[in-house]
Amino acid sequence: MCGIVGAVAQRNITPILLEGLKRLEYRGYDSCGVALHVDGQLRRSRSTSRVADLEQQIDEAGMQGFTGIAHTRWATHGAPLSHNAHPHFSPSADLARIALVHNGIIENHDDLRAELSALGYVFQSQTDTEVIAHLVDHMYNGDLFETVQQAVKRLQGAYAIAVFCREEPHRVVAARQGSPLIVGIGQGENFVASDAMALAGTTDQIIYLEEGDVVDLQLGRTWIVDVHGKAAQREVKTVHAHTGAAELGPYRHYMQKEIFEQPRVIGDTLEGVTGIMPELFGDGAYAVFKQIDRVLILACGTSYYAGLTAKYWIESVAKIAVNVEIASEYRYRDSVPHPNTLVVTITQSGETADTLAALKHARGLGMEHTLTICNVATSAMVRECKLAYITRAGVEVGVASTKAFTTQLAALFLLTLTLAQINGRLSDEEEAAQLKAMRHLPVAISAVLALEPQIMAWADDFARKENALFLGRGMHYPIALEGALKLKEISYIHAEAYPAGELKHGPLALVTEEMPVVTIAPNDALIEKLKSNMQEVRARGGQLYVFADVDSRITSGEGVHVIRLPEHYGLLSPILHVVSLQLLAYHSALARGTDVDKPRNLAKSVTVE
Repeated sequence: MCGIVGAVAQRNITPILLEGLKRLEYRGYDSCGVALHVDGQLRRSRSTSRVADLEQQIDEAGMQGFTGIAHTRWATHGAPLSHNAHPHFSPSADLARIALVHNGIIENHDDLRAELSALGYVFQSQTDTEVIAHLVDHMYNGDLFETVQQAVKRLQGAYAIAVFCREEPHRVVAARQGSPLIVGIGQGENFVASDAMALAGTTDQIIYLEEGDVVDLQLGRTWIVDVHGKAAQREVKTVHAHTGAAELGPYRHYMQKEIFEQPRVIGDTLEGVTGIMPELFGDGAYAVFKQIDRVLILACGTSYYAGLTAKYWIESVAKIAVNVEIASEYRYRDSVPHPNTLVVTITQSGETADTLAALKHARGLGMEHTLTICNVATSAMVRECKLAYITRAGVEVGVASTKAFTTQLAALFLLTLTLAQINGRLSDEEEAAQLKAMRHLPVAISAVLALEPQIMAWADDFARKENALFLGRGMHYPIALEGALKLKEISYIHAEAYPAGELKHGPLALVTEEMPVVTIAPNDALIEKLKSNMQEVRARGGQLYVFADVDSRITSGEGVHVIRLPEHYGLLSPILHVVSLQLLAYHSALARGTDVDKPRNLAKSVTVE
């Protein structure tokens, strides 16, 4: 979502700030800006276009400085217009003393706005962020570090802020509460950012700030105090952010690149797995798994669908009851906690605000056995959970998740087998067979990717439609949900998914010859039931687009279009079928000419509620 970069140095930091913003573009944004300390004054440039346009503005203006902050914004309060873009100045643009950027949402901004307006501050934006800038200016006592510590006590909600002052030219102060922020340590220079990726190539010495921390960045030192105002020592970690991971290479879009990376990243995620053992999930996992008798999965969006798939696996193979909750809803309802629950969070970034809040709520209810499936080893979620399995999808730039999803499924299947083994429900022969199948996944996925030309032909048909239905049964129903989500995210075609058996309970009313119905048809125990559902569609003139296993005996005909996957893959079939749906969504969006990697209104990392 929103991105922050800040720096204090003895060299011109403008290129560092702009490069940092470019590295954060994958998170999504609708405006961007830079503020610098220039010749004793604060100067600013903002844009509602891409960072490249902002860079051109800054070059034309000749803006250079040794202290500054930069930001990419995803609009929450106020439309994506220039006057709402960060950084914000206070008390005004002409008399600017304070420059500030902010990620998060300030829940009491209306009360603070009224209070500050009564003091004479004139607001130029509709944002909650401008409130913080004026508050810091109002409370400024000559020491920015002390002022920010006092100012954040007035804030309710989530925030990561970076601020600098005209009167203190070699100082940036930053603070975080509920929104991620890191510090980068250099030689005679220091940095702050919302993501280590922003500082790739500048420094690999990173401090992860904790909840309530406030940090003072100067040329030769950093000073951190905790939520109580006491000096805090935070570990400096060497973090390699892999700058090349975000390069597009020969592909047209990052999403296409990431779809085709799946054989490799699945292999990477399973690297070193020579057998099923609790230690795959961290030290102490055996003791935790022996104590639990149920599982609660918390996740949002695509990760939620991974959790729904895992429910089928865990209940079928390990015989343990599973509840899957949308994280953004879980903490706002009365639930029945149980101390012997394994709470599993699923998140690509490890910074998803709703999932972090849901985890804390679950722990507050007395459920202390926690595990995360996460793609970022240094994230807040990994630090908050006792156990973790780190997927190795690498940087995922496309907003619509692909490789992060399939690596989550791979990790969840390992969890399924581990829980089954702990409960005596996995024989040595079954373990060997399932591990063999998992090791074969990269080859099997590559065979699905080879179907791309056939899927492209379907996409031309879909590009002319405005609505679509997706059908699946059993553990492929969540995959139908994921396929519908992918199509709507990037092509803007309205798509819904249903268990195929629900057709006659409502959605069949929508079916006409103008309604494409995508059907996931693995050759499993439900195939004959599914064929009956398909006949219901054809009887109403609906057009069927069927992803069938090679031996499912479904043939093409009038109104029935079939693409055959190379093999039936048993319990792991969802991982193969979803790849075909990713390709369908991608090529449909391509045919419609949408912005595949940065779909409208969406952000990659949702770090606010």
